[in-house]
Amino acid sequence: MSYDRAITVFSPDGHLFQVDYAQEAVKKGSTAVGVRGKNIVVLGVEKKTVAKLQEDRTVRKICSLDDNVFMAFAGLTADARIIVNRARVECQSHRLTVEDPATVEYITRYISSIKQANAIGRSAKTVREFLEKNYKEDMESDTDTIKLAIRALLEVVQSGGKNIELAIMKRDESMKILVQEEIEEYVTAIETEKAEKQKKP
Repeated sequence: MSYDRAITVFSPDGHLFQVDYAQEAVKKGSTAVGVRGKNIVVLGVEKKTVAKLQEDRTVRKICSLDDNVFMAFAGLTADARIIVNRARVECQSHRLTVEDPATVEYITRYISSIKQANAIGRSAKTVREFLEKNYKEDMESDTDTIKLAIRALLEVVQSGGKNIELAIMKRDESMKILVQEEIEEYVTAIETEKAEKQKKP
């Protein structure tokens, strides 16, 4: 008997193969990074190269759940879509019931109550080590926070800015997804700073 055809069928050793496959897809998925500054939150994701016949804006790994909450994911978009849709409905329900937007803590607790899982992307260890070394608690500048997220992703992204997706949210403002030109400007500035550092004795 095949144990990987249905999500509700356990194998003799107690595994749900469909769940194992989904977790494996997440491990091999694109790297995601989140950085918090004083007045800004930055989410960055490594983007796969888009096929010629595919519209670039349809391939998004960063989703808005509400005006004040957004999330990034690794793994397959189809797997994440279910969580995203349920989280959006919960945000709307919370807004209707309480007349206030859902907090990040509230929606995080809701997602963990339906999934109870921890997921990491490919090369997450490299990015985590980079952030531990370079993150500073007192980052005043929004630009520095954005640059840190991009620099972290550049540790694992091969082809520079064109394979990076970035979303930012400033205090009292809604989420903004940066266009490719803006990301390229940041990447150029980072490379210039890097070159100047190397010149110094």
